[in-house]
Amino acid sequence: MAELTYRQKWDRCAADDKKALEAVDNSASEQVARTTGEFVARQLTSALQISADDTVLELGCGAGRIGRQVAPRCGQWIGVDISPNMIRVAGQRLADHENVRLELLERTRLDMIDDDSVDKAYTVAVLCHMDKEDLFLYLREIARVLKPGGRAYLETWNLADPTGWQRWMYEVEFWNRSDQQGRKDVARNQFCVPEEFQLYADRAGLQPLTCFRDSPWVQIVAGKSLDAASVETERTRLAAERAAIAYSPMFGRLFHDTVKVIYGDRHPRDVLAEIDALPTCPEKPLFADFVRGLWVDEPERFGPMPGSGEG
Repeated sequence: MAELTYRQKWDRCAADDKKALEAVDNSASEQVARTTGEFVARQLTSALQISADDTVLELGCGAGRIGRQVAPRCGQWIGVDISPNMIRVAGQRLADHENVRLELLERTRLDMIDDDSVDKAYTVAVLCHMDKEDLFLYLREIARVLKPGGRAYLETWNLADPTGWQRWMYEVEFWNRSDQQGRKDVARNQFCVPEEFQLYADRAGLQPLTCFRDSPWVQIVAGKSLDAASVETERTRLAAERAAIAYSPMFGRLFHDTVKVIYGDRHPRDVLAEIDALPTCPEKPLFADFVRGLWVDEPERFGPMPGSGEG
């Protein structure tokens, strides 16, 4: 039977520490969590200009995969999540950082955070699991808690991208094969086209400054209460920083191959061989670690990975 609430779903997914990591990144590997978390943290630092004086909010912090890498870069890091189990695991993984505050969400609101109190906010791989009503309400709450002049990084699945469309079709065919007697998974993957996502951000009270759309993800950087000169300055800066923020064509290609591994359409051995043959690039170690993690975690599905000590 499908869970009725987001909390029930994510608490079950985070029933133990290993499952919590797996739920936030499809891998139970600490090495993968650190590699992917650092990759995203670098994107966020460039997108938002995170500094040592900033109070930074992460909506949907999960097991602290990203927060663990962002917290050392800012003055205070606030992580909020709907799942008590996720908050527990995040607390363990961020225990060495004294500037961390964790809060449990009770509904689609950030009541525990004051108006105009946060310098920077971000949410990664979270809004894509929400019904559109909840997505919009959280965007409206982010606009409320941001200080005037603050900025936010937002992302969700890009239905207009070929890989995004393929990922959507996995959801369609999964439902088509089901008995359709119960409700759909409350935290299933959901999708936007870029124009739709920008509309939600704008109507929530944010100022979309840029929208990167040439990948499986729509990425928006938005501001709050910026004057015209500041908007123009930020747009110029973000255009110059595009390579550090936007997912590259190589990221999209390797992500596409990784999705095929997850859904059983390709063997990790073949994808790893292709990754190994690539020239040096930031995406190469990221996806190599990720695909190896998938293989190590599921030897019964893929067979033992050479050198893993199994078999």
